[in-house]
Order: sequence, then structure tokens, then C-alpha cells
Amino acid sequence: MGSLDFELKEIERKIEEINKFMKSTGIDLSGEIDTLKKRKDAIQATILSESGPWNRVLIARHKNRPNYKDYVEGMLEDFMELHGDRNYKDDGAIVGGIGYFNGIPVTFISHAKGKDTQENILRNFGMPHPEGYRKALRLMKQAEKFKRPVICLIDTPGAYCGIGAEERGQGEAIARNLLEMSDLKTPIISVVIGEGGSGGALALGVADRVLMLENSIYSVISPEGCASILLKDSSRADEAAKYLKLTAKDLLELKVIDDIINEPAGGAHNDIKMTVDNVKEMISKHLKEIMAKDINELVRDRYNKIRCIGVYSE
Repeated sequence: MGSLDFELKEIERKIEEINKFMKSTGIDLSGEIDTLKKRKDAIQATILSESGPWNRVLIARHKNRPNYKDYVEGMLEDFMELHGDRNYKDDGAIVGGIGYFNGIPVTFISHAKGKDTQENILRNFGMPHPEGYRKALRLMKQAEKFKRPVICLIDTPGAYCGIGAEERGQGEAIARNLLEMSDLKTPIISVVIGEGGSGGALALGVADRVLMLENSIYSVISPEGCASILLKDSSRADEAAKYLKLTAKDLLELKVIDDIINEPAGGAHNDIKMTVDNVKEMISKHLKEIMAKDINELVRDRYNKIRCIGVYSE
């Protein structure tokens, strides 16, 4: 453990001791606690800035990181969830519906992870089946019909790769979403709020604006999968994370995403309200810009944006 890690543990211990003392004596020492918390935030920010991509992976996967429920409650009014793909069943790994965002009627679609084991089982740990992507597409086409902007939140390790999912056309469902979203005649904003894994993330990621929380990740494969395939050793995931260029900073430089959303010191789980407010503010900014465009211009710009990702060199 480094000196900063040791100091962080000591500060957390002191805060706990002061809280117990205040509770037992009634003496107000909130000023001392505020000072310690400020120092704690500064240390966490320093540790994060000095750490590699693997630390971002761990923060993106934190069990207390805000999920779709936090964003629905903090960003939308009168949200009504809609269910089913009208073909097979309702997939709990994707939540979608309609509501008001700053008074604007929108369609909201999000990968859904739980914060405990029971809910994660219900949500299949955020790994959608093909019917989840077909539900998402159904809601997008409905949004297009009624001229509602679409807000997508991305947080998945990847699409579910079970036998049943493959039998029901997992690859086709993802490919269909990519095709339809590229030409959807309504504004689309996608935000990576945690993990953005492979095609399972990209199926909600073809948008006019793609945003990322600063400690989220977005990659063609997980570091563990990359290490297992290319390095022949899954324990070298921390090394593979460096090669994948999966951080928000990397992807902004590569022009895969359009903006980075700030998080509280140490990660989004340390202040959920601040995180949700930051996401709402950034969506509001970009939504205002793209809603001002003519719809044909918007779709043309979206197409050109996708075509310009990546560089070919001989």
C-alpha cells in the first residue's frame, strides 16, 4: 500500500471515530469532518490521476455505482416503463419507456444492472437477450413516429451469449439496431455510465452525440477477454486494459465520443446525486444543440460522424 492509500485509510478511520464521538457526546465537530473529507477528495483525485486504465475499469464496475433507477429518478418526470418486444418476451436487462426531460417528452432506454444479487439475477447482470434489443428498437421507432428524442444509457459487460440468445438471433438483433439507429429520424443521445462492452453496448450507442462519464469504459472486448485471447493469460487484464484505449480520455482523443462528464472524486458512487445532476446537465446541453437541427441534416451528420471514426493507413 502506497503512502496516499495509507493516508486515505487513516482519514476514513478518523471520520468514523469523530462521528461516533459526536453521536455519544452531542458535541458538534462537523467542521473537522468537512476538512477531512476535503483532504480525502483531494487524495482520491490524485490516486485516480496517477493510476492506469485498470483502475477505471474497477470504478466502472463498482457495485454502488448509480444505475438506471438513479437516473430515472433524478432526470425524468412522469416516467412510464414500457415492456416487451412484441415477439418473444420482456427482457429485464433493458429498461425503456417515456417521460419528460426538462419538460421535453423523450423516450428513455437503458441497460439495467442491479445493486444486489437478487436484482442482478432479475436483470441478468445487465446482459441483454435479443428480445431486449428488439424492445429497444421498438421504442426507438415509436419515438421516431411521435418525434420524441431518444436518450440511451449504456452499462453492460456485453450481450448475453447463451445458447438460447444465439438461437433467437442475438447477432441479427444487434446488427438491426445499428442499421436502424444510423437512419432514425429523431435526435439520439447515448451516455456510457459504467461499462460499455462490445456489440452489446454499441446496440444502444449509434447516436448524434455519445457521452461518457469520466470513469466509465467503452471497448470492443473486456480486458479479461482481451488478455485471454491475445496475451494467453486472463490474469494480465490490467496490462490488456492499457492496450484497449477504453477510457473516456482515450476515446475522446480518438473521436469515438463527443464529450466527457465529470464525476465526484473517487468515482460516481461517492456522490450519486452530483453524478446524476452532471449527466442531466450535459444531456440538456447537447440535446438543445441537436434538436435545433433540421432532421435531414441531423441524420446526414450522424452518418458522416460514424463514417469518420477510425483512421486507415497503409
